Amino acid sequence: MGTFSFDHVHIRAHDPDGMGRFFETMFGAEVRRGTYPPGTLYPGQMRVLIQAGGQKILVAPAHPHDPMTPAPAFPYYGIEHIGFTVPDLDAAIVELRAKGADVAIGPLTRDAGTYLAFIRGPEGIMVELVQDRSSS
Repeated sequence: MGTFSFDHVHIRAHDPDGMGRFFETMFGAEVRRGTYPPGTLYPGQMRVLIQAGGQKILVAPAHPHDPMTPAPAFPYYGIEHIGFTVPDLDAAIVELRAKGADVAIGPLTRDAGTYLAFIRGPEGIMVELVQDRSSS
């Protein structure tokens, strides 16, 4: 069997551009916007590629043929959230609140080495921020 390397997380959004703006504003992500070309599943619709925390997040519009359901209430089974590490969680929270972030949970200490908080984003997206305090 070959080697597997992480490629991306895929988010579906009513407003892909708004999802991109959330990651740009809150986390300083690099966002590229384009249009799906003819012959693809979403021709003419916006596509968004987010580079955040060294990872790729793809944002697609509503599915053209299948009905969409709303995001489930947090917490839920499946891929539940995206996590970023930060060197100073308290400072990050102050900065994010100044930008209008909805701090849904925390900051709180999960265990002796882990300090965390959750930011609620558009369309049910949750982003966990984690500070490693194990070496402090």
